[in-house]
Amino acid sequence: MSVNLSFLAGRKALKIIREGGISPDQVKVVTGAAGGPKCLILGHLDGAIFSTWLTGRKEPLFLLGSSAAAWRFASVSQKRPLEAIDRFRTTYVHQHYSRNPSREEITSESIAFLETFLGDTGVDEILNHSYLRLNMMSTRCRGLTASDRMGALLPGLLLATLSNTISRKSLSFFFERTLLYDQREIPPFFNMNGFPIRQVPLTEKNLRQALLASGSIPVAMSRVTDIPGARRGAYRDGGIIDYHMDIPFTKDDGGIVLFPHYTNRVIPGWFDKKLSWRKPDPSNMENVLLLHPSEEFIKRLPYGKIPDRKDFQRFSGRDNERMDYWNRAIKESERLGEEFLDAVETGKIRELVRPMPE
Repeated sequence: MSVNLSFLAGRKALKIIREGGISPDQVKVVTGAAGGPKCLILGHLDGAIFSTWLTGRKEPLFLLGSSAAAWRFASVSQKRPLEAIDRFRTTYVHQHYSRNPSREEITSESIAFLETFLGDTGVDEILNHSYLRLNMMSTRCRGLTASDRMGALLPGLLLATLSNTISRKSLSFFFERTLLYDQREIPPFFNMNGFPIRQVPLTEKNLRQALLASGSIPVAMSRVTDIPGARRGAYRDGGIIDYHMDIPFTKDDGGIVLFPHYTNRVIPGWFDKKLSWRKPDPSNMENVLLLHPSEEFIKRLPYGKIPDRKDFQRFSGRDNERMDYWNRAIKESERLGEEFLDAVETGKIRELVRPMPE
């Protein structure tokens, strides 16, 4: 029995898995959520999926994430994924900031972090991976939200927040969805609906900037301007629109969308975090298999929670305590990868999987 990892499936994925389990070739898309340090709890699960379960796959597998998920997937798409995951995790844990870090300090640290986990060969390895196809979301800003001046940016974000409370579609007045995609194969979600979208092919010249833009948190970090190959403008975190990926992932009914996640809730956009009534379109979730830590697992973690961005403030001036806490949580998360492999390799997943709440 899986006590640390829970399995939730949409209607179509549930039927497939209950009837015959799940094989690597049935997975057509792997997606992930923004969420900063929360992603640290998923490193061992990512390792189990990409360095063990998927080994030997030949058909293209499309990866799609915003912000931290895009960075996770850039790690697993390198030639030695376990080493890249470890570089990502270690570098993330060992971030150091002053007590009141400026936007420039956080941006500079993020750029250094990006360079460390990509190294000299990461970009080439990602763009030439035999079967993984990295895709990521960013957001091109409009009007006040395109400015880095707080006197313009903050009012723009406030207007976007209020408008989103009334209608999520109103975000199109403030932001433009941008898909940065591996151009070797057009992904099945290329023409995702819901918002106007621009598609930008990833290249050696823009992959680093694309990753930085995908994770550039408004206010905390500087905007990214003029990504090579993209429309001119200011780009920020893809999670603004696509926080937990509420999109039509596939063009047909075939295949499963694997979603390793840190929670059992799918939150469409960044501004929806406190809107309990804002839920994903059920039709977008029909092929999804959501993997997330169980409540029992989370209760056993230090402080009874997974790492999050607020820990930088909670442990301000006490980085060693924060790093110790995060490393203990990461060590505990080894169980998630172990239980995933046990469930899929033995077929136990057929009994473990549960319907995704609507």
